[in-house]
Amino acid sequence: MYDVAIIGAGVIGSAIARELSRYQANVCVIEREEDVCDGTSKANSAIIHAGFDAAPGSLKAKLNVRGNEMMDALSKDLDIPFKRNGSLVVCTKDQDRSGLDALLEKGEKNGVPGLRILEREELLQMEPNLSDDVTCGLYAPTGGIVCPFNLTIALAENAFDNGVEFQFNTEVTGFTWEDGFWTIHTNHGDFESRYVINAAGVYADVLHNMVSTRKLHITPRRGDYCLLDKNTGDFVSHTIFQLPGKLGKGVLVSPTVHGNTIVGPTAIDIEDREGTNTTAEGLNDLIEKAGATVEHLPIRQTITSFAGLRAHEDHHEFVIGEAEGAQQFIDCAGIESPGLTSSPAIGLHVSELMRDLMGLREKE
Repeated sequence: MYDVAIIGAGVIGSAIARELSRYQANVCVIEREEDVCDGTSKANSAIIHAGFDAAPGSLKAKLNVRGNEMMDALSKDLDIPFKRNGSLVVCTKDQDRSGLDALLEKGEKNGVPGLRILEREELLQMEPNLSDDVTCGLYAPTGGIVCPFNLTIALAENAFDNGVEFQFNTEVTGFTWEDGFWTIHTNHGDFESRYVINAAGVYADVLHNMVSTRKLHITPRRGDYCLLDKNTGDFVSHTIFQLPGKLGKGVLVSPTVHGNTIVGPTAIDIEDREGTNTTAEGLNDLIEKAGATVEHLPIRQTITSFAGLRAHEDHHEFVIGEAEGAQQFIDCAGIESPGLTSSPAIGLHVSELMRDLMGLREKE
């Protein structure tokens, strides 16, 4: 009998496991793949967002800013690469700069420090390869870059060192509620746990809908990327975003902590929850869109292309809390961008929720 069973060993499940490992509790993580970081966490932009995009007052906004703040100490504690390179959201001639003003206002309401709008001359001093169409941009000095593999693996290893068990190649097939605990049915037998935490990424709605009276709907949103050779590592020094549209923050161009350049993602809603294949159409689309913000992109230096899936929930908000009609079943669903940035704060938020619900005591 476990006290808490976390389903999903991505960055969210691993962050929750690490924070829960501070407490006197018997915790396990159940993961259907062969290792941690095998889903959404392994194929994303690797960006630490400043926090100016989420709606003020939302859980996304709160956890984004808090997660960003936590990243310096966390990277030192876990010995992972992290850099505050700053980010720029650029506006082009055919766009209304009032969109930047709106982002600035949202960011200030969310508590993002140091935001300011720069004109073209100052932008070119920072990023000489910006396109001729760029007129102005929003600068966020707290934006950063990280390695999602290193982060997820380090969180999970730290949790394991502190006593959390991991069950790999174990796929959840159903749940049975008995008086005071859940039986979790899997392809490797049953597990019993007082509480279940659902951190299953693009499958979080499937698990939620097995037990809850209020249904969730998650759309897998595919994003194609190109990763460029390390000899392009100085092409840009900041993370360069486009003004956000209804499908997200557009195509970005950014350095990586390993010295490469990354370009992407597209945003294509699909049905297949395993649909991580790239397409010629998607890659051509992101190359064309990147050309709106930078010139002479060395796209021929691409060493690999890949695609990842984001778990887009219909209401554009993180779903964190006890599922309706399913006591002791805690959702962490709809964790799309800025999920990587928010992960340390989500881990802390959920562990404090579990501490209060279960009366957990910290280890000495």
